[in-house]
Amino acid sequence: MRWERGRRSSNIEDRRGMRIGGRGLAGGGIGAIVLALVAMYFGVDPSVVLNQVGGPAATEQQVAQSPEEERLKEFMSVVLADTEDVWGTLFQQSGQPYRQPTLVLFSGAVQSACGFAEAAMGPFYCPGDQKLYLDMSFFDDLAQRHDAPGDFAQAYVVAHEVGHHVQTLLGVSQQVHAARQRSGEAAGNAMQVRMELQADCFAGVWAHHADKTRQVLEPGDAEEALAAAAGVGDDRLQRQTRGTVVPESFTHGASEQRMRWFARGMQTGDPGQCDTFEAAKL
Repeated sequence: MRWERGRRSSNIEDRRGMRIGGRGLAGGGIGAIVLALVAMYFGVDPSVVLNQVGGPAATEQQVAQSPEEERLKEFMSVVLADTEDVWGTLFQQSGQPYRQPTLVLFSGAVQSACGFAEAAMGPFYCPGDQKLYLDMSFFDDLAQRHDAPGDFAQAYVVAHEVGHHVQTLLGVSQQVHAARQRSGEAAGNAMQVRMELQADCFAGVWAHHADKTRQVLEPGDAEEALAAAAGVGDDRLQRQTRGTVVPESFTHGASEQRMRWFARGMQTGDPGQCDTFEAAKL
C-alpha cells in the first residue's frame, strides 16, 4: 500500500503506556454484552469478559516502543486520515456532517465507554464514546492465526471498525440494537451478521475511493484485504476453536460472505450498495 505521503490524522489517542490494574467490567450490563460479542468474533471464550467483576484501575507506566511499532502507529494514522477524507466527502455529498472517530492504541487491556477489554479480544468499536480500540499486536495474530499478512489487511481492520462508526452516525447501530432486544437469539444473531457484513462493505467503499483519488493500492493489496475478511469469518473461527461450524450462532458472517460484501463495496464505491438488511442473499 502506498501510504508514506498520506496525511496523518490528529485523532489518535495513544494509551500504550497505560496499564490497567485489577480486573472487571466497569458498569457491566450492555458493556459486558457488547465486548463479549467482540470476543466471540475473534474466537475468544466470552467468559473471559463476562466472568470479570469489579472495576479496573489505570496506572501509567513508561513503555519503550520499538521503531517498528512507531512506524505501524504512523501507518494507522495515515489510514485513519484516509477514512476521514473519504467518509467526510461522502457525507458532505449527502448533506450530512461527518464526525470523525478517535483511534485508541493500547497495550494489553483498555477501559472504554463499553467496558473493560483485553487485547485477546481483538479490535473493536465502542458507540458509547465513538472510538476505535486497537492493540497493534493483533496484527501478528492476523498474519499468523488468520493467514492474512500485509499492510492492506491491517488497513482493512481499521476501515471495518470505521464502518461501524459510520453505522452509528447513520442510526443503523441503534436500530439493530433495538431490534435485537425484541428478538430471540437466532434472529438477533442474524441481524448482527447483516450489520457486520455492511461494515465490511463500507470498508470496501473506503478502499475504492482511497485508490480512485490517491492511488494507494499496489499489486496484491486487494487480495490481502480479502484474505483478512476470509480469515475472520465465523465459519473459519468456529472450525479453529470448536472443530465444528454452527451457522445459527454466527454473528459476523461466513468467510465467503465477508469477502463478497467487501468486494462489492470496493467495486462500486457506493454506500447505497451496502444495504445488507434488504439483501435477499448474503
